[in-house]
This record gives sequence, structure tokens and C-alpha cells, in this order.
Amino acid sequence: MAAAQPGRLFLVPAPLDFGCAEVVPLDQLMPAGTIAIAAGLTHWICENAKSARSYLKRIAELQPLALPLREQTIVELPRHVHKKGDHAGEFDARHLLAPALQGHDVGLVSEAGMPAIADPGSSVVRAAHELGVPVVPLVGPASLLLTLAASGLNGQNFAFVGYLPQEPAQRTQRIRELESRARERGQTQQVIENPNPNPGQWVAQV
Repeated sequence: MAAAQPGRLFLVPAPLDFGCAEVVPLDQLMPAGTIAIAAGLTHWICENAKSARSYLKRIAELQPLALPLREQTIVELPRHVHKKGDHAGEFDARHLLAPALQGHDVGLVSEAGMPAIADPGSSVVRAAHELGVPVVPLVGPASLLLTLAASGLNGQNFAFVGYLPQEPAQRTQRIRELESRARERGQTQQVIENPNPNPGQWVAQV
């Protein structure tokens, strides 16, 4: 049965050191307000439950969790959703938001950075809008904007074009197309790469 007032869906950014040999203290990476809200959540939708639990352990070192980690409700997005992307509307995520319809706030978290930005989660955000669940993005690191700001390239006109093709000839052709677009339009082109599945992703720009 749905609650009279639904909970909220919080988009909880995660630090960008996922998979790195050394991690930075969380309070140097995340605003105190984001940490406080995350510590107060007890229902989570995530890309990977193991990563989500590791993140919650880091949060608990700074602020007590609302419930012990073993009592948190953590559900994963289906693997095919975050492998193929969930931005085109094929996946119906409404069932994942059942706790929100019962009045619980829910956190959405990916392995690094902001969920739904070059990461899984857009299907959950769409479902929240469809169900009337308020969506609240929290402040934290987003690799695309951090890279753009540090590049010295055009931050007034830019495009994120996702992954490059894996096949060498197609990859070369795509890079040339993006280089041409950058020269003709003065538009920064951002791509994302994952050369090794474990250390996480990095952003390149032309």
C-alpha cells in the first residue's frame, strides 16, 4: 500500500577513487551535508552491492548509519541494465521504488561519481518521475565536469559522446570525426574510457 506522502529518491554521488590502490579520506571528497543524508538512508538502489557496502562503511567512519549495515536494504540494478546502459527507456525500474511509495527515502548510488551521469541510474530517475517520487541530486564529484574544468578547453560549448568503438578502424574513424567537430564548432568533445575493468573509468577530451 502506498504511503500518503512518498519518500524521496536521493542521487548520492560516490568518490572517484573506486578500485584505486589508495583512497582519499571521504571527508576530503564529499560535502558534510551529502555524507549526513547518506548516513540517514536505509534503502539503496545500486550498481554493485559490494561496492555500495564498502561506501557505506566509509560513511560510517564519519557518521553513524541510521541502521547497521547488515540491516540496510540494498538492491542491485540488473547487470544487463548497467552494462548496456539504461538511458533509452527499455528497463522499467518502478518496482525498485516500492520502498519510496511506502514513505521511505531511497538512495541511488553507482560505483563512482554521480549516478545517471555516464553511469547507471537514469531508468530509476525516470521511474521516480513517473511515480511522483521527488528526486533530489546531492552535491559530490562528477568526473565529466571536473575534467572539463581542469582541461582549459571550451566549457561553454561541449558534448559528452560516451564510449569509443572497440574495433580499431572504427575507433580511429570516430576519433577523427570528433576532432573535426571540435575544430569546426569549437566544441569540446568528451569520451569515457575503461581500459581496465577494475580501476574505474577516466574521461578524455579533444
